[in-house]
Amino acid sequence: MDKKIARINELYRKSQNEGLTDREKAEQKQLREEYVKSFRKSLIDQLNNVTIKEPDGSLTVLADKGIKE
Repeated sequence: MDKKIARINELYRKSQNEGLTDREKAEQKQLREEYVKSFRKSLIDQLNNVTIKEPDGSLTVLADKGIKE
């Protein structure tokens, strides 16, 4: 993933300085979509491992609340 992020940043800098070719724009779009998908999956996995302690002392697992991709 680090290589993908580095490439996203490289393409961003190039787009700001000199512009991108159509092929580079497509690559940038694909890399961004992959990054967002990975970020969302990671966040959902984290939330599904969260347990909330209710005021009455009971525990609620967020995964039981139906957080899905």
